[in-house]
Amino acid sequence: MHLHGSAEISHNGHLKIGGVSTIDLAKQYGTPLYVYDTALIKERARGFRKTFKELGVKAEVAYASKAFSCMAIFQLMNEEGLSLDVVSGGELYTALKADFPPERIHFNGNNKSRSELVLAVKEKIGCIVVDNFYELQLLSEITGEMKSKTKVLLRVTPGIEAHTHDYILTGQEDSKFGFDLQNGQAEKAMKLSLESEYIELLGLHCHIGSQIFETTGFILAARKMIEKAAEWNSLYGFVPEVINLGGGFGIRYTQEDDPIAPSQYVKEMILAVKEEVSRTGMSMPEIWIEPGRSLVGDAGTSLYTIGSSKEVPGVRKYLAIDGGMSDNIRPALYRAKYEALIANKADAEPEDTVSIAGKCCESGDMLIWDLPLPDAEAGDLLAVFCTGAYGYSMANNYNRLPRPPVVFVENGKSKLVIRRETYRDLIKLDESLT
Repeated sequence: MHLHGSAEISHNGHLKIGGVSTIDLAKQYGTPLYVYDTALIKERARGFRKTFKELGVKAEVAYASKAFSCMAIFQLMNEEGLSLDVVSGGELYTALKADFPPERIHFNGNNKSRSELVLAVKEKIGCIVVDNFYELQLLSEITGEMKSKTKVLLRVTPGIEAHTHDYILTGQEDSKFGFDLQNGQAEKAMKLSLESEYIELLGLHCHIGSQIFETTGFILAARKMIEKAAEWNSLYGFVPEVINLGGGFGIRYTQEDDPIAPSQYVKEMILAVKEEVSRTGMSMPEIWIEPGRSLVGDAGTSLYTIGSSKEVPGVRKYLAIDGGMSDNIRPALYRAKYEALIANKADAEPEDTVSIAGKCCESGDMLIWDLPLPDAEAGDLLAVFCTGAYGYSMANNYNRLPRPPVVFVENGKSKLVIRRETYRDLIKLDESLT
């Protein structure tokens, strides 16, 4: 079993994370429970920044907060000197309430509302990533009304198809995101931005996909963006200050995954930009990136209590847990795969192959198929690894299940950062018929 970050198996066969027994965490906070290894998050954040510094490139590393959003994670990223990429008014509001410096917030998304853009301009955030002509016109009107200069990047689709799941491909031509770089849309958006009195165009942005294990797509995207910027420079005098190459760096979920080191993505992207800048005679722009999953994904572990079981002779054995697609919808949505072990029997050898079923009233609520485990009983604690990205963010109240709490662990201590929802929370927005 591959253990991530500070995870270890103690002398008594119990799984520990951040120096804290998962058995103790389950007793204190209950299950289901999200546990985050903050030392691993800090290590990743520092690693990204260190690589840019060592290569002498001016950069911003912005945490892609859609992976996991709450005030505590934003405060942690701020402590580590990262910027923040948000994709909704709710994420922006949370960041502001967490006292995240607005000048280091970037606002992404393909259908920002007027009220969201007004909030962003009012708070003078660092950058708005403009996705389409509707938004560009809306932002031009808002900045004019408020007489507030606002920095923007134009999100472009460079026509790159990264090797990933179809649902998380975002850089190819047929995408809901961005201005097409090849058919003249991006050029038109660039000219409109330069003509707008209160819009300050910083440069270009792209995001080619998620859970990517190679650097070729990033290199091709960087080359295409610099090449196009050089063309615009000669035609219109536009010089990009920033090239944002997005995120999407893959992590190891199971032994089938073979990710490269985060620093390798950064090094090869920097090299590609430098080569293209040198070839075209352009000045070197700042390079921005937006890692999300690669910062928090394998730092998260979900803990569940095993309940009922069912054996279909000659077919399979099911073990049911007290969570499921309400706290991790990725297996149902993406066919995502995970590894897991019994936390209170972490050193025991597998004796059986079981499939982990969630408790939602839905036949598709299956968390893991054909998982090798030691003999499991009701009351055992199941630890599912690498649930730190898009677990809590996509959590829902299907079947009116309360969302689990979140704890951070480090140096033998735990800190509750999101409390468990209660039944009272579930009905707080309900209105009575009478």
